[in-house]
Amino acid sequence: MSASDTSNRKLRPATRLVHGGTMRSQFGETSEAMFLTQGFVYDSAEAAEARFKGEQPGFVYSRFSNPTVAMFEERLRLLEDAPEGVECRATATGLAAINASIIGHLSAGDHVVSARALFGGCRYIVEELAPRLGIASTLIDGRDLRAWEAAVRPNTKAFFLETPSNPTLEICDLRAISALARSVGALLIVDNVFASPVFQKPFALGADIVVYSATKHMDGQGRVLGGAILAHKDLFADRLGVFLRNTGPTLSPFNAWVLLKGLETIDLRVKAQAAGAEALMGFLKGQKGVSNARYPFDAGHPQVALAKSQMSGGGTIVTFDGDGGRDRAFRFADALELIDISNNLGDAKSLLTHPDTTTHARLPEVERRMLGITEGMFRLSVGLEDPEDLMDDIARALKAAG
Repeated sequence: MSASDTSNRKLRPATRLVHGGTMRSQFGETSEAMFLTQGFVYDSAEAAEARFKGEQPGFVYSRFSNPTVAMFEERLRLLEDAPEGVECRATATGLAAINASIIGHLSAGDHVVSARALFGGCRYIVEELAPRLGIASTLIDGRDLRAWEAAVRPNTKAFFLETPSNPTLEICDLRAISALARSVGALLIVDNVFASPVFQKPFALGADIVVYSATKHMDGQGRVLGGAILAHKDLFADRLGVFLRNTGPTLSPFNAWVLLKGLETIDLRVKAQAAGAEALMGFLKGQKGVSNARYPFDAGHPQVALAKSQMSGGGTIVTFDGDGGRDRAFRFADALELIDISNNLGDAKSLLTHPDTTTHARLPEVERRMLGITEGMFRLSVGLEDPEDLMDDIARALKAAG
């Protein structure tokens, strides 16, 4: 295997997305190769020993590392534009990345402070799994810096948040929260999936660990699952790397290849989707039967100034409430002809989610209402369709819902 001769140049972002991380075999293939192999062979027993000791470069076992996976990891690292020393490790899913970042880093007796507005699976890790392992957790309003300060204990070792949040699009002040985390000796772990690495660079804003569900915008076409963790190599050498190596949340080479190819077009896709989301936001605000429409870059968002200070684009997600509660919400969703009902996001196809009965249904009702998740709320992941066709579909469904 030979690395592309572009790997050490300071290339512009769009070029890095096409060429970054590429390694070619002796066959000189144009498209990156898919190495569907479990293990690797060695020239001698001595060579095997040296590779296991880390004295010789190369691959050992695909649970540990694989050439195709390594290319995806390097390309994502370049897209993240992370500081020197930051490495990327791919995982089987986004939740596997979050679980490893929290459970793999913390120990019994430690404490994690987390924003309350999280994806349902993340809430399980923080609220239920971590305490079962002796890791205390406190959930707070992530928008309130004083709440972060008040939640800190002598044993606080990590802060965790997603911004914008799922599904209510709350914005956390990454600069202020990261400064607080550093002052108390805690790591800041940021789930950057809603913003995507195109629109938000958490490391530049003070994050210590950045996690992704690569299933979303990186694939972008609803094909495979994947996740990723980016952190300084010292964190991987200490605990994270050992946890990943010995618990096996491994990304398959096939999925890595699909995601690697997805990264080639992510910049084009999410910018087009964000333009569509902004257009739909303007449309939704004028529709009868729609209320509380939200988009991070909309002037009506209560944190629009903060969003624009740390994001270069508003993202691909719009949320809104349909008047009339659950029954009318379901009639509206069922009447859509172009927009699909799904719990996924970041896809080329526009996808509508009813969080109250799907992604956040396991939360108690009182908690859902506290978060702003109502019976009529929808999360709309805007795809690559013509926005006017999406507007026509929504208008038709609103009329049918009554």
